[in-house]
Amino acid sequence: MKMHLDEKIWLTLSFGIIMIFMLITGYQTFALSMGPPSNKEIIDPQKVDQTAPFNQPGMKKIGENEYEVVMTLQAFGFAPSKIEVPVGATVHFVLTSKDVVHGFQIAGTNANAMVMPGHIQRITQTFDTRGSFLVLCNEYCGGGHQFMSTTITVL
Repeated sequence: MKMHLDEKIWLTLSFGIIMIFMLITGYQTFALSMGPPSNKEIIDPQKVDQTAPFNQPGMKKIGENEYEVVMTLQAFGFAPSKIEVPVGATVHFVLTSKDVVHGFQIAGTNANAMVMPGHIQRITQTFDTRGSFLVLCNEYCGGGHQFMSTTITVL
């Protein structure tokens, strides 16, 4: 079968573009650690209140200007409901849901996660500016979904 020159050029360019995309994706995954999370942690969603660390939700200092916030998400609420951190703090959020799929989005940042019952979700955010940051559930979770929010205050 004889191929026209235009077909050969088109096939070569297409193959080259696909290879470039694969190289970029590989670089981002391995060199920049932007791959999907591989540490799948699960718990019994009916025993969240008896399972550490979710039996004591809240914030604790784990290093120099570094904090861990353990949160549970449930029907139309976050526990703890208010969080205060100093400016420049790096906060590691450890999240789980007690009932249905919830979202965890910190408005004004790129922090965004889907929190599923029975799974532990971890997300890290550094707060470099003072102010209040609204935390929203961005996954529809029922009739009172629009009221599910809390705030993070950076002092």
